[in-house]
Amino acid sequence: MFALGLDSSTQSCSALIIDIASGTVVAEASVNFGAQLPRYNAPSGFIPDGANGEVHSDPCMWLDALEILLQNLSEQCDLSKVSALSGAGQQHGSVYLNDQWSNKIETLSTEYSLTAQLAPTLSRATSPIWMDSSTGDECHEITASLGGDHAVCAKSGSTAIERFTGPQIRRFYKSDSQAYAQTTRIHLVSSFLCSVLIGGDAPIDTGDGAGMNLVNITTWDWDSDLLQATAPDLIQKLPKIAQGNTIAGTLSNYFVKKYGFAPGVPVTIFTGDNPSSLVGMGASQPGKLVVSLGTSDTFFAAMPEVVADPAGCGHVFGNPSGGSMSLQCFVNGSLAREKVKDTFRYDWDQFSAALTNTPSGNDGNRMIPFFSPESSPRVTIDAPILNGSNRFEAWQDGDAAIRACVEGQFLNMKLRTDWMHLQPEIIFLTGGASKNDAIAQIIADIFQVKVQRLAVSGSVGLGAAMRAAANSLGISINELEASFCQAEPDSTIEPQAAPNIYADAAIELGVMIQSITNP
Repeated sequence: MFALGLDSSTQSCSALIIDIASGTVVAEASVNFGAQLPRYNAPSGFIPDGANGEVHSDPCMWLDALEILLQNLSEQCDLSKVSALSGAGQQHGSVYLNDQWSNKIETLSTEYSLTAQLAPTLSRATSPIWMDSSTGDECHEITASLGGDHAVCAKSGSTAIERFTGPQIRRFYKSDSQAYAQTTRIHLVSSFLCSVLIGGDAPIDTGDGAGMNLVNITTWDWDSDLLQATAPDLIQKLPKIAQGNTIAGTLSNYFVKKYGFAPGVPVTIFTGDNPSSLVGMGASQPGKLVVSLGTSDTFFAAMPEVVADPAGCGHVFGNPSGGSMSLQCFVNGSLAREKVKDTFRYDWDQFSAALTNTPSGNDGNRMIPFFSPESSPRVTIDAPILNGSNRFEAWQDGDAAIRACVEGQFLNMKLRTDWMHLQPEIIFLTGGASKNDAIAQIIADIFQVKVQRLAVSGSVGLGAAMRAAANSLGISINELEASFCQAEPDSTIEPQAAPNIYADAAIELGVMIQSITNP
């Protein structure tokens, strides 16, 4: 009863194997692209110095990493005990394949490496990934063809985004129409690797597929209007769309013979890294929110109903456990908190003390804490806006400024995520700043729900292993969450502030933000 979860991310390919019976991780391995595969000249997992905003990776690097990874796992664990497998890939990366693909993938030989056999199937030598920002023109063209941002968002769950696969495909079609014509299949990173593992053409799941600006979030299938706006004959080049509980196939004999897997291991369709993390964080059911506090702060959750953000700032993806999920990014995260701290020459202990020493609601001192252009909402200001006491507005009250920054961030987060129609029961915190009790308390008070930190590392790979176990071994997600998604001891923080304090503060901050988004 072992389940294996793969995670092909930007900088590495990693995996873990869980033992369902004991509720433990029995093996883990990771391959860093830059350190272990230097021949690809991708020190951070992508080819540096791309022109015009291009950020690409070599898909052969991902294949080599997969082989090293499986070899490492086979030395730690008897892979014949693995009874189920799934995985995830960095979202928005795309792989372009020619008419040799179908035959090659079905006839893999252990006499040669995956790269040696599959490199000739690439119709495009490199793959654009999520960091690519070269498709601004194509986003405008797709948007104009559909009649505006609202129409694209209503259909696909997001406005046309530079890194999304549809605009990337359109740019490829425009810049190299001959290579596009020779492309018979376009996969995402997730479905490409899944296809390799099953020795056949895997579907794209609704979770990763929704990050393409090509899938209709109402029908969960390819949208004819979006396809037509993107490139000719595109439907013929795309695999099927399938739900996240789909069994894509069984593990190819190539991996059975080479690495010692048992024959016939079922492979659950792969998904994107964010949808997989939702599962691995124990939040695949509505009511559980995840807030990741990093360079950018990220909010994601299972949604009770499929609805797109009317402001076009958030994203809707398929939930691999069924239904849909939302994801919204807030650019001004940890760096904004650090900027305020540094302005007053505080250390992090003084930063935390400032939050403890100031009252909930901050005596009416409010801050729009945007030090750089923000994506939620979309504004281009490069300095915070303050409203409050004279000392506060003159940046002479360090404690109040720090509380205003943190309150402003999470009041804005609540305002910007109300479109999701969530009824939260708990917020799971992750990321570096989640360790700060004072920040966690403010989040609990603003959202008026309890907050917990989870003792989960590698949530993407864990989510993949859990999905594999749920879909192939008859173990419920609830049982898996109870075994593998445990809260840190004594980490639960309950709301303390009266609800009206932050209800009023949210109205005040909303008026301030409205003044800069609709001047």
